[in-house]
Amino acid sequence: MFEEYLTRLEQWRNENLYREPMVVSNRQGKYVDIGLKRLINFSSNDYLGLSSDQKIKDIFVRNFEKYPVSSSSSRLVCGNYSVVLEAEKRFAKYFGYEDCIFFQTGFQANLALMSTLFLDSHEIIVDKHIHASTISGLKLGRVGFKTYLHNNLSHLEKRIKSINNKPCWVVTESVFSMDGDILDTDALLRLKQKYKFRCVVDEAHSVGIMGDRGIGVASGVSDIMVGTFSKAFGFFGAFILLPHVIKEYMFNFAYPLIYSTSLPPAHAGIAMDILNIVEGLGDRRWYLKELSAYTRDCLRELGIRFTGKSCILGIHIGDEDVACKVSQELVNRGFMVFASRYPTVPRNKAILRISLCYFHSEKDISRFLSQLKDVLYEKGILK
Repeated sequence: MFEEYLTRLEQWRNENLYREPMVVSNRQGKYVDIGLKRLINFSSNDYLGLSSDQKIKDIFVRNFEKYPVSSSSSRLVCGNYSVVLEAEKRFAKYFGYEDCIFFQTGFQANLALMSTLFLDSHEIIVDKHIHASTISGLKLGRVGFKTYLHNNLSHLEKRIKSINNKPCWVVTESVFSMDGDILDTDALLRLKQKYKFRCVVDEAHSVGIMGDRGIGVASGVSDIMVGTFSKAFGFFGAFILLPHVIKEYMFNFAYPLIYSTSLPPAHAGIAMDILNIVEGLGDRRWYLKELSAYTRDCLRELGIRFTGKSCILGIHIGDEDVACKVSQELVNRGFMVFASRYPTVPRNKAILRISLCYFHSEKDISRFLSQLKDVLYEKGILK
């Protein structure tokens, strides 16, 4: 009855692209339980270690006792709670923008923004490694766009020169979710001052852990910023920081916002309380920065090829089947590391994505890299 789906799934298996997620029974700190096996987790985005912190759990309880557990409406009907507006203003002020909108997920935030923001008169230029949600939003908005080579601002400048003075938007990320490399915001700002384009920067992997008080790295260059609660904030949902006129525009034209039940009002109260905690976690931000530098030094010393200058590091593998086998062997040895394959990365460019968090120690890193080196030798990745 559904043979065409089975056929495509079989083709996906044959190409070593089939997904079958592991079932997690529990996660606590740096550990994750898969069945009866406890692994050290190098796949989580819980960068500051907040998601299982007792203070955060207490914040949840307090706010959900105070507010309804559901908004029971979209923002444009009766879900536009005053506490949500208060939280959005608080985030806008903290990050240095005029206004803010909360969303249920980062994917929805990018879908709403990218499908609404651009007009036919605009030229849109995006980094080739931009997130899938951004590309999905651009396609939903049915506007043409061009790409530039990943993090290559010289190529971006060539693209800008070719557009004949049309109004231009540049869309990029501050820390790229797979490569782990960081946007050169100073160079981008110089281009912006020279060519007068407007800029959207997705800072999902930098808010909370980079910049003064965790405000990210692109506040001086971005006109609109996308952030998330689901990584360093140890929470769920997302937010867009933007000019008030763009917020007004999205409330009138952004379908993913207009036709979705809004987040529960308790979410806004929790977000403000977590922001107060994140502001004071400079010691955790410093530790994570030092741990990331230590890990990169160890990888270089071992001769393991990688990308990344942040707490995200991509280990070069290439072949999708080999990447899965390396990942599975590391599970057997007590470590959870995600094998990222097409379409998340280009075909035959599979990587192991290492994600470092506050609760990892140098001892954890040393143990993991020792096992990784052995596995890469066994699989012929290291010679």
